[in-house]
Amino acid sequence: MAEDAEIIDLPVVESSFNGWRLDKFLVRVLNDFSRARLQQLIKQGCLSKGGQIISDTSLKIHTGEQYQIIVPPPEDPIPEPENIPLDIIYEDDDLLVVNKPAGMTVHPAPGAYHGTLVHGLLYHCQGCLSGIGGVKRPGIVHRIDKDTSGLLVVAKNDVAHQSLTRQFTVHSIERTYLAFIYGVLNPMSGTVDAPIGRSPYDRKKMAIVSKNGKPAVTHYQTQTVCGKTASLVKCHLETGRTHQIRVHLSSLGGNLIGDQLYVKAKKSLVTGISQELKEYINNFPRQALHAQTLGFIHPRTDKFLQFTSNLPADLQELSDKLGFN
Repeated sequence: MAEDAEIIDLPVVESSFNGWRLDKFLVRVLNDFSRARLQQLIKQGCLSKGGQIISDTSLKIHTGEQYQIIVPPPEDPIPEPENIPLDIIYEDDDLLVVNKPAGMTVHPAPGAYHGTLVHGLLYHCQGCLSGIGGVKRPGIVHRIDKDTSGLLVVAKNDVAHQSLTRQFTVHSIERTYLAFIYGVLNPMSGTVDAPIGRSPYDRKKMAIVSKNGKPAVTHYQTQTVCGKTASLVKCHLETGRTHQIRVHLSSLGGNLIGDQLYVKAKKSLVTGISQELKEYINNFPRQALHAQTLGFIHPRTDKFLQFTSNLPADLQELSDKLGFN
C-alpha cells in the first residue's frame, strides 16, 4: 500500500441495508465516487471486510458488517505536448542536443507536472522520442538539476538511447561544467574520488558516504579567482551522480554560489569587496552551475560530436561582477 493512500472505514451496515447488493451499498455510502471508479478499486483488491479482500460486488450484505476501502493516491499524469520554446543547438534523426535554461525541470515530478523539458520535447518531436525511459521520461538519457543550466542530449529512438546509455555507463561521455564557488579550493586543482549516496541526516541531500554509495569521480581545475572571495572552477565529470559537483566541491569547502540546499546560511565573505558585491553574491537566485560542454560518439555515424554552451546572461553577469574576464 502506498504511504499516502487513503483508508476509508465504511459505516457499519444498518438493518435498513440488510440484503442489499454490495455494489449498491457502496454507491449509496460513497457518493463522492462514481460506480466505475468503485468497480476499478474493487478489481484492484482495495475492498476488504475483516482483513479479507472482497471482489464479488453482487455479494449480499448483512446487518452489523463493516467494510473498508483503500484509495490509492492518484497517479502522476502522463505528460502531454506543450508548445515550449527550446534552445536546440543540434538535431538529426537520432538525437538532439538541448541547451536547458535554469529553472526548467527535465521531466515531470511532484510539483512539476507542466512546463518541463519533456513536455516541450513531446511537442517539438511530435512524439518521436525513445521509449526506454517510459512514458514519463521519453527520450531522457541523463538529467541536470532544475536550477543548473546547460547541455543535455536527448534520444529520438531506442537504438540511440541504448548507445548513449552505454557511453554514460563506461564513462566515455565528455561533460564539463563551470561552477562559481565561495572561496578558493585547496588544492586549486585535483580529483575527488568519493562515493555518493543519500545523506543519512537529510533525505533531500546527497553526501559522501562510506556505505552503500555509488562510485563518483570529479576532476576539477580552478580557472580564476576573485581574491579569496570566490572562484570559477571547471569540473570534468567521470561519473554522473545526483548532485555530484555540489557534494564533491562542498567536501573541499567550495560551496556553489546560490546553492540553497548545501549552503545552510548566507556565507560570511571576506573583507576587501564592496557591500554591494557581498549582497549580490549572497542573494544570487540559483545555484551558479552551468553544463558547458558535452561530447559523445554518434550512435549511427560513430563520429565524435562535441558541443559548447556559452554562459547564460545571469552567470555572465556574475562573472563580470567578480572580474572573471
